Order: sequence, then C-alpha cells, then structure tokens
Amino acid sequence: MEETKKKRGPSLRRYAQLMAAVLYNCNFKGFRESRIFKGDTKGICVPGLNCYSCPGAVGACPLGSLQSGLLSSWTKFPYYVLGTLMLFGIFLGRLVCGFLCPFGFLQELLYMIPTPKIKKNKVTRVLSKLKYVILVAFVIIIPLVKFAPGFCKYICPAGTLEAGIPLVLGNEMLREAIGFIFSWKVFVLCATLLLCIFCFRGFCRFICPLGAIYSFFNPVAFFGFRVDESKCTHCQACVRACRMDVKKVGDTECIQCGECRKKCPEGAIKFRCGKR
Repeated sequence: MEETKKKRGPSLRRYAQLMAAVLYNCNFKGFRESRIFKGDTKGICVPGLNCYSCPGAVGACPLGSLQSGLLSSWTKFPYYVLGTLMLFGIFLGRLVCGFLCPFGFLQELLYMIPTPKIKKNKVTRVLSKLKYVILVAFVIIIPLVKFAPGFCKYICPAGTLEAGIPLVLGNEMLREAIGFIFSWKVFVLCATLLLCIFCFRGFCRFICPLGAIYSFFNPVAFFGFRVDESKCTHCQACVRACRMDVKKVGDTECIQCGECRKKCPEGAIKFRCGKR
C-alpha cells in the first residue's frame, strides 16, 4: 500500500492549478502576435493573480483592477472590483491561493528543485506580516494619492513574467523604450524566483497583497478545510507538517491546500462547505 502511495500521479489540486493557469491565459495567439487580448471577458476578474497585460490573458487581475479603480476613485468608486474580491473571499478565501493561482503553482514547481530548504521559523512568521504592509502602501495608498498603480508598477513579479518579458521580446519598440523600472522589475522577478526555490511559496507568504486580502476572509470562507474538534487531539501534527506559517488549520496564513489531511492521525481534517 505504501509503495502504491509513493507512485501516485499528480493530485487533483495540481490539475486544478494547471487548469486555472490555462483558462486564465487561453488566448494563445496573443503570445504569437505579442498583443494584449481586448475582448469582452477582459472586464471580468479572475480569482487568482494573473496580469491583465499578459498576451494570453482573457480576464482581468483583481489586484490590478483594484489599483486601477482606486486611481480613479475620486470620480468613480470601484464597487465592482471590491464586490468581486469580497465574493471570492467569502466563498473561497485563500483556497484561491492553493488551487487557482498560476503564480502559486509556479512557486511550488520551483520548490521541487532539489536544494537545501529554508524551513519555517520565527523569522518567516514575522516576515509573513510584510504582505499586509505592501497591501496598504503599494495597493491602497500609492494609487489613492494619484501616483501610480504601485504594486503593478514597482513590484509584481507575476506581471513581469507573464506580460513584461513576453511583450518586450515580441515588440521592438518596447525594447527600445526599456528603462530603469523594467530592469528593476526583472531584478525583483529573479530574486523572487530564486527565493521560491529555497523557501516554500516565498512570494505568497511574504509579499502577495492579494493573498493578504483573501486572508481576512479565510477563517469564515464558505469552502475550505476545517478541523472536526470532536476528533482532534490537538497533537499539532498538521501545523508541524504545513510549510506555510500557520498556527492552526484555516487561519489567515493557510492556503487551504489540504496537504495536512495526510498527516492527521485522527482523520479530523475535512473539506467542508459552510462553517460547520
């Protein structure tokens, strides 16, 4: 039986991650033509982090849409974007991070590269709060003072990978216009990818403001993994096995991946719909 488990193929979660990446970016001719898709579906936000300017993207990134909405909030309040984020949050919470985020999928693939790994510790738990600072400073404050879509312009490595690099490679005029900001963002991308080789989902844990937004809804989200307290012995096997900086299953740092179920000796962790 143990040998059979070791030879199992990709999990349902892996297929969901791959499917989300393909569905978000199914405008394949966009990569060939180096053009951004401008169809009607571009007005709809996808749940996960996925750059609007990616040549293959057929939907909008909720984080980019939020910043754009805040930039024009003096004349038009971004009800649609905030409502969409709340809808995803209330129903899914950080299940989006674990199942429906292409950049999260990439991070997990990078972590599979055999190298010494940075295990979670007191420092990583403190650094996990950084994403909330980035959310306030780059996603909210900078756009509100009419400066720029701060996170997209100065940080987002997913945007650089999915949009910046493909568009620059396919457009000579863009290559000639490359300046410091693009070089800086390529550096941030490289640093992020390197971090994720050694530290499990380093971007999600320390930087991603979209995960920070969904984390507020995580404890009350309709779908997610919950602990059956009648079976739980509080052995903490789930917390020790988790590579995120969680204190308990379903807290704000939990990405609802469900990997902890395999480690629970009592079978107390279940996927549930609703709070109970």
